[in-house]
Amino acid sequence: MQPFRSALEIAEVDIKVASIWESVHRALLGEIRFIPSLPARDVEVREIKDLPHKPGLSKREGQVRLLHDLASIELQAMELGLRTLIEFPEAPLEFRDQLASVTVEEASHLALCLKAMRDLGANWGDFPVHLGLWRGVSQDDSLLDRILIVHRYLEGSGLDAGDKLLRRLSGVEAKGPQKVAEVIQRDEIKHVQFGSHWYREICEQNKIDPNIDFAPRLKSLFHRLPRRVEPICHELRIKSGFTSEEIETLESFRGLWLNPPLEKIHVNLKEADSAIDRMQ
Repeated sequence: MQPFRSALEIAEVDIKVASIWESVHRALLGEIRFIPSLPARDVEVREIKDLPHKPGLSKREGQVRLLHDLASIELQAMELGLRTLIEFPEAPLEFRDQLASVTVEEASHLALCLKAMRDLGANWGDFPVHLGLWRGVSQDDSLLDRILIVHRYLEGSGLDAGDKLLRRLSGVEAKGPQKVAEVIQRDEIKHVQFGSHWYREICEQNKIDPNIDFAPRLKSLFHRLPRRVEPICHELRIKSGFTSEEIETLESFRGLWLNPPLEKIHVNLKEADSAIDRMQ
């Protein structure tokens, strides 16, 4: 009998999807300990800045590239959910059960993207991918860090990008990509609501005021988070559990990404800290 490998260790994307149920079940039972430094891939991996240019969505090539990029994002979201289940066995049982459901739902999104891409005559691996979402977390994260990074920052940013994407896809003749994006957007609202709820719940359990914690915690993690410059959709953020103060903080951070003089932020963290302090 072959030794068990979790979805994090399996490279083949279709086998990853098929294995997620067992991986999540074993993680809930505490039977998985190993987390690779990077999840296995069966496609070329590049840095985000080295990915090829994206064609317009009016062209088949642009639609295929979009679905491929969405598949990569949903794959990383699935893997991050599994990773959190493995790394935080002491988290509340209700949190873990809900996260298990979120993780399996991310796998269903990935399967949708793969099918829609193949329906257009393309294949997984036709383009390189990045691991920017995976690299945004750390084994040193607290549970609050992880919830903030994955479910409020990364998935919250996905809501902003999805809102803009759906408007762009509304004018595209091929409806396959639009249907996939609509399903993902609908479910991601629930995922971010999950993050907002548990962020506040874990804060309260640790006698932390979530209204005071959000900005400094985000600031402390800022140097390793992927760049996000999409306009923030206030309506969706509020619907998914963000307060007006948290949205103002996010707008400030977006301003840092957009401000050319602060492009050195990853090199000089002291400059970034000073700039963030001025905006608070």
